[in-house]
Amino acid sequence: MPKLDPKEILRRVEEKAFEEVWVETARLLRLEGRGLEWRRDKGKAHPIMEAIWRIRRIMLSYGFEEIINPSIVEEAEVYRQYGPEAPIILDRIFYLAGLPRPDVGLDKRRIIEIRKIDPKFSNGKIKELQRIFRQYKEGEIEGDNLVEEIVDRLNIGPEHATAILGFFPELTSLTPTPSKLTLRSHMTALWFSVLAALQDKKPLPVKLFSVGAKFRREQKLDEMHLYESYVASTVVMSEDVTLQDGVELTRTILSELGFKDARFEVKKATSKYYAPKTEMEVFVKAGDIWVEVGDIGLYSPVSLARYGIRYPVFNAGIGIERIVMLLEGVGDIRKIAYPQFYLEVEYSDEQLGKMIRIREAPTTEDGRRLLDAIVQTAIKHAIESSPCEFLAYRGPFLNRKLEVYVYEPDAGTKLIGPAAFNVIYVYDGNVLGVPERGLDNAKIVREAREKGLAVGIRYLDAVASLAAARIEKEVRLGKKGEFSVRIRMAKQPSDVNIEVNDVAQRYVTSERKVIDVRGPVFVGVKAKISS
Repeated sequence: MPKLDPKEILRRVEEKAFEEVWVETARLLRLEGRGLEWRRDKGKAHPIMEAIWRIRRIMLSYGFEEIINPSIVEEAEVYRQYGPEAPIILDRIFYLAGLPRPDVGLDKRRIIEIRKIDPKFSNGKIKELQRIFRQYKEGEIEGDNLVEEIVDRLNIGPEHATAILGFFPELTSLTPTPSKLTLRSHMTALWFSVLAALQDKKPLPVKLFSVGAKFRREQKLDEMHLYESYVASTVVMSEDVTLQDGVELTRTILSELGFKDARFEVKKATSKYYAPKTEMEVFVKAGDIWVEVGDIGLYSPVSLARYGIRYPVFNAGIGIERIVMLLEGVGDIRKIAYPQFYLEVEYSDEQLGKMIRIREAPTTEDGRRLLDAIVQTAIKHAIESSPCEFLAYRGPFLNRKLEVYVYEPDAGTKLIGPAAFNVIYVYDGNVLGVPERGLDNAKIVREAREKGLAVGIRYLDAVASLAAARIEKEVRLGKKGEFSVRIRMAKQPSDVNIEVNDVAQRYVTSERKVIDVRGPVFVGVKAKISS
């Protein structure tokens, strides 16, 4: 299937109705047949998720129970925990808002517009549409089900349903209404309710942890600040827990993550949900500097009392991104969290090699046998003087009769050109066609053979694959007569049926490396197809 052309698609959207182009462009997508082969391979994990898995394993190994805490918190919870400090804390919190359900009127003008789209839109359908809008207003129909309800109950196409909704601007010009619900800015906001619920259900000590996202309405987004980041949060509820216990727990976790030196400093201004002088910032040593990675403390008895909690509680929160930044040696949190947007892509030779493949290949067993016969014939007679031709295959092929020859019509040369035996190598970011022997005076060729990655694609095999695939196609189309594929000189990979992925091409170019596959190939294959 050819690539999509975004500019052309958007041009058509500007010229035509959206629904029309929406339907038309669906034809650009392939629905049937197999285009990819799914097989087990080594994927790439996100470093933040890797760190989360490491922390989870550590916490579980020390007998902690994992909890999933909700991401949505009532504003009132912040007041219960922070007391008079709450308004300042709420300044950095995201409030959630919703769109009010509008009253949708169905007047004569709109009915006329609807019938321009669907002339068969009956009075019965008008009444049913009114019922749908009324049920939507009353909350009986969810917003994401509205189009589907219109399609099903009015028996119209989805493109007509969205076009009809376009006649009701009251659906598209709504203003969000804020609620008292917030996105959690710290995991602590959830622990109080959890501990209150569990204090009479689990024996002490209660040891819990949760890893999840927190959301902060930062004043700026830069190398140290994101709206969303991950935190590993731990609580221990026990009659006997001390701040020193918590320090040692935190030190142990950090040590198992690879940070042998940790420092704890009491904060000058304690958050109100912690008891005075018990909140501590946690630092680890990275090279010659100390970097803050977390916060610990004992919950204030006042905050605990507001939830009816009768036992002391230690809490620790460790910033995952900060940990990963130090482990990876990256100084920008954005590059850690969103490498797809901020990090320069780097590919190893092995990764580039996986982006190189034979473009056209036979898909049948007959086609694959023919490919092998072409290659073996070419190798056997490679140095025969031309003009010449040699029979590679004669016999049945996909229920037809077939003769295939490897040939070279020009005089004064050989059946097969020297570059046909070149092999694709990736070396130091370069994609090269390297001969089996010779060119030792060329440093890059010599080093590619010694140190580079052989992709396993030889020009001859790729050209033979092209010939077998084309012959296979001609036979399937019911064609008769003679048919040939002949490759003379290779200037770029596609000349010899080799595809270098667009991503790999852009990377090689951006790194000022080369794709060099030039050479005299001279491989000719001709077929005689009969009934």
